[in-house]
Amino acid sequence: MQIIPVASGKGGVGKTLLSANLAIALGQADKKVLLADLDLGASNLHLVIGQSAPKTGLGTYLTGQSQFKDIIMPTDYENVSFIAGDSEIPGLTSLRTSKKNELIRNFQEQDFDYLILDLGAGTHLTILDMFLLSPQGIIVTAPTVTATLNGYLFLKNIVFRMMYNTFKKGTKAHQYLEALKKDSASLQRLYIPKLVEALEKVDPENTALFKNRMSEFRPRMVLNMIDDPKDTDRANKIRHSCQEFLGLNLEHLGVIYRDTMQDKALASRLPIIVYKPQSLVSQGIYRIAEKIIHSETLKFDDEYDITQASETSFQIASEEADEDYSQKMAYVEELIGSGTLTMGELAETIKQQQFELSQLKKENLLLKKKLLDAARQGFKI
Repeated sequence: MQIIPVASGKGGVGKTLLSANLAIALGQADKKVLLADLDLGASNLHLVIGQSAPKTGLGTYLTGQSQFKDIIMPTDYENVSFIAGDSEIPGLTSLRTSKKNELIRNFQEQDFDYLILDLGAGTHLTILDMFLLSPQGIIVTAPTVTATLNGYLFLKNIVFRMMYNTFKKGTKAHQYLEALKKDSASLQRLYIPKLVEALEKVDPENTALFKNRMSEFRPRMVLNMIDDPKDTDRANKIRHSCQEFLGLNLEHLGVIYRDTMQDKALASRLPIIVYKPQSLVSQGIYRIAEKIIHSETLKFDDEYDITQASETSFQIASEEADEDYSQKMAYVEELIGSGTLTMGELAETIKQQQFELSQLKKENLLLKKKLLDAARQGFKI
């Protein structure tokens, strides 16, 4: 079974659209597919594939109300089964280690040709570990500056997660990383290949294992929402940045053009490749599915067990690193240095962030006014 986690550094880049339609395209090619909604806290995959709100899903399983086998549901699409998420049960965005490992084992025991995991956006540990269930996960991004920045950020966090999974507590490499943690801002600015060179000097045996796992790790990128053929240059720049600064080989799986037909498909509660198979989006997805079908199923070495990953030592890259200003600036510097991000695009990003901050300030003032009004009227706050 080929496990295909689908992730994105930020929301709104079409991750769920790709997951749903890719599952159906593979099913149409006579492949057995299990599609799972792991965007816990914001689950809406059932809407994209036109399913009614399910009574059972990951929410009921994780809270002990149903067995795993009972949440695997049939769909209206040939060869495609579905596991719904749950956006209404608090706490599901952060799973306990035991529950996460139990969920991983259940996924690994399934008998399908493909398991597609629609992950949430961001860099939470659960998302990173689910992405590392396979060396062949898909990162979805778009040509916009913020999407590029967050996609790169996600992959950098993945590399750090792999590093800590490999350098166990007590090893010389782990001790070296722990010492560097005291200046996390400087560490974030240290390019991964340079860091690996330093680790190789203090712990050659474990560093060799890490380098081997990095060579096994072949994430794939899909560039979505492009409007012009020139937008595809962005994909090559991202690949170059990943190779130079992360020591990571990123495969370019394909591009998908923006198509207004997708909005009509969503309104009709039909996947786009069912609603309009000849649309630009559908043709892009079919090409991606064809590449996946003809690709070799890769696996990490037998000793790499994500369920044994440390939860306490992974502090080098914050779970919420995408909200950490100092780390973001380090990524911006890297992208500018590689040519992925131009100064003009940086200026555009700053303007957008200033606008968003202005809107937040206005909302904050409005909320304060409402609270004061309620207090004056004698309501409890």
